Amino acid sequence: MQVGGNGRTEKLRIKTIKAYHVVQPFVDGPYRMSKGRVADVFDAVIVAIASDSGLTGWGEMAPLGNFYSPAFAAGTRAGVIEIAPHLLGHDPRALASIGRLMDTVFKGHPYIKSALDMACSDLAARAADIPLVTLLGGRESETAELYKVVTHGTVDAMAALAKRIVRDGFHRLQVKVGGNVHDDIERVTAVAASVPKGTVIFCDANAGWTPYQARQFADATRAIDYTFEQPCTTIDECMSVRRSLDKPMVLDESVASLDDMLDIHRKGAADGLTLKISRLGGVTKTRQIRDLAVDLGFMITVEDTGGAEIDTSAMAHLSLSTPEERRLHAIAFHEWVTVRTASNKPPVSGSRMGIPDGPGLGIDVVPDLLGAPFFKVGS
Repeated sequence: MQVGGNGRTEKLRIKTIKAYHVVQPFVDGPYRMSKGRVADVFDAVIVAIASDSGLTGWGEMAPLGNFYSPAFAAGTRAGVIEIAPHLLGHDPRALASIGRLMDTVFKGHPYIKSALDMACSDLAARAADIPLVTLLGGRESETAELYKVVTHGTVDAMAALAKRIVRDGFHRLQVKVGGNVHDDIERVTAVAASVPKGTVIFCDANAGWTPYQARQFADATRAIDYTFEQPCTTIDECMSVRRSLDKPMVLDESVASLDDMLDIHRKGAADGLTLKISRLGGVTKTRQIRDLAVDLGFMITVEDTGGAEIDTSAMAHLSLSTPEERRLHAIAFHEWVTVRTASNKPPVSGSRMGIPDGPGLGIDVVPDLLGAPFFKVGS
């Protein structure tokens, strides 16, 4: 509750919820991972939650195709319609309560709840007239270092792309692997040879390998300085690779809940974690897991499965409230897509990203850029 100038507490209630479907094509064409996994767009759901005070909070969720996470765009649209009516009349600032309510009325499917929680988080910060980063623990630095992705392709194409990224001023590369092991050894060797010494390289298999294949790759690339990211599907499979690995390991797809993070910690299965907002169910749960993971000593990246200005802004607020000594890097998804959803955006200067000025997420969403809502509930 807010305290008014007369000392009385002021209630804040959710009055209206709208949902928009926004297809966001990629600037650079298809996004390619191993095993023929390809996406051409972020298929986003954007949620607007308006309060009886006249303030509106915004949230966004976009899966990377149907192959990356157990989440799909049509499911998000259907699920928001099911959950949203239950939120009417509730205080959007009671984020833990909102989360429990969503888990009560709709079992599982955290990705569907992510945009709703993000919109409530934005609204809570706007109601307090503070940036969301303040609610998330406070700003630890002005900007976060960005990485760029070297998507899966031919040896020559990947080496050329890596050169171009470095020429553009970026120093951190995520190189996609997880296909034919011997071909990926050649790809990563060529990429490493094409960039200056000291360039940070992550080899991300997106859970594409068996432990046998991952160990083959790791053994053949011992001379290359890189961090191994999610070589196999399960925590135990990744742990079996880690036992013989002489490089840092980061897990991504394996972190779908607080229990997963604690299991990774107990087993010593990783040095770092990539936390995806939609995979964990929203900003609130991501912040909870992030804070505990930091205390447990993990290195952290906070990002999501995709989106434009709204989702990237949430990623930036979570990244910049992560202690700098525990932060790996960030990504600017709003620069991936051809469409705009806001009149401002998370600022990018060179290879670093900040957060927009202003309360909440700091961005000014332009509803006219979103088209007509596919769903509305409330008055």
